[in-house]
Amino acid sequence: MKTLRAILLLLAVAALAGVPWYGSDVLVQFGINTLLLAVLAQGWNIIGGYAGYASFGNSVFYGLGSYGVAIAMVQWDLPFPVGLALGVALALAFAVLLGLPVLRLRGHYFAIATLALAQVMTAIVSNIKLAGQNIGLVLPPLNNDPMFYELALGLLVLATLTIAALTRSRFGFGLIAIRENEEGAAVMGVNTTLYKVAAFALSGMFSALAGGIHAYWITFLDPESAFDISLNVKMIIMAVFGGAGTILGPVVGAFSLSAVSELLSSEITSAAGLFFGVVIVAAVVLMPRGLADLRRRLRKSGWRYFVENIRAHRL
Repeated sequence: MKTLRAILLLLAVAALAGVPWYGSDVLVQFGINTLLLAVLAQGWNIIGGYAGYASFGNSVFYGLGSYGVAIAMVQWDLPFPVGLALGVALALAFAVLLGLPVLRLRGHYFAIATLALAQVMTAIVSNIKLAGQNIGLVLPPLNNDPMFYELALGLLVLATLTIAALTRSRFGFGLIAIRENEEGAAVMGVNTTLYKVAAFALSGMFSALAGGIHAYWITFLDPESAFDISLNVKMIIMAVFGGAGTILGPVVGAFSLSAVSELLSSEITSAAGLFFGVVIVAAVVLMPRGLADLRRRLRKSGWRYFVENIRAHRL
């Protein structure tokens, strides 16, 4: 069974890798956006799905990765890979320095604190001349959508393999223990502070890489778009909808929601803006553990699965 699943996943990756050769330009551009959103959902999955800390600060890592690439290429005339490395370094430094105090908070206090980080970072960057202040930065254009598509796909594969390895490691078991009972995990010898900061940093690394690729692809960057909190909301919805705390759940959530959102925006423009709000309500009420849990339990429980969720969460 595991061998068959591995073969199917390899075939799926091969089919996705071939999109630039057999797909239209519009499909490739849609694919780049979707793949990068899937990377962001996977990144959030590490801190939110496995560690159980609902972070609204991953958009900060995304923005730092974007500005790392933009500053390196525009201000210092450095190549794109150096810019990616700079963005990752900024994200890791931010995760460690801010993670130590912020990760002491829990529940909605942690969520509120991370929510404020994006607004603070927007104000800071808007006053930094090196970052272009409010005007932003224009990157050198590179009309090579297939390259950006393959970069995004490769990053998604790397993020997914990292999470697959995490689920089988002591580090992953420690994060799950923190999610289920942090005090109990500490009693059992888990260094909860170290584990949480490491998860925050790993999550930020993938978000920063996605931001750097996106910045070079669209060739323009300003503080409002770089640290857009709505992007963080999207990655959370996609991870939760697909199944937070699972290996492939965020990927499934990102692909399915992106496809439906794209269809609505092209067919019924006015409905597209309401789509994610409806998804939040439906996911929280009917399947709070996402599509992954729905697939496992629907055969056994049938439609009672949804009723049980409503009762369990006192809705």
